[in-house]
Amino acid sequence: MPDSRPPLPPFTAETAALKVQAAEDGWNSRDPRKVSLAYTEHSVWRNRDTFLTGRPAIVAFLTAKWERELDYVLRKSLWSFDGDRIAVRFQYEWHDRTDQWFRSYGNELWEFDGNGLMRRREASINDVAIAAADRRFFGPRAESDHGSEIPVQ
Repeated sequence: MPDSRPPLPPFTAETAALKVQAAEDGWNSRDPRKVSLAYTEHSVWRNRDTFLTGRPAIVAFLTAKWERELDYVLRKSLWSFDGDRIAVRFQYEWHDRTDQWFRSYGNELWEFDGNGLMRRREASINDVAIAAADRRFFGPRAESDHGSEIPVQ
């Protein structure tokens, strides 16, 4: 299949978890072009109060995001799945140019096409200022930690 991104829907518990981990790994690369390839050419997003459509907009959005959110590290956790849809909880940590650290908490709703590319993404996110000493995430997740839950607080 051209532009295929396994695992493909309909999802099982195992394949949904693999999809979530692949998304976490991709976003932790902080490579906007690489990340955009997981989405359809005309993918529709809502990210907080921003609405975008298409890969070029995704690349521009992620480029600006990772210029602003420094040393970004993400954890995602599968919440639910059905057919071609997955719901995810996530947290990520980052700091701004003044070295203030934040932990961002959120939920995402994903919808995929038959090739396993995400055609719709809706994200609700809140930022909480934290002390550097309160950080939990210091790099991509070790393979032995894949699938582990992230604490609420």
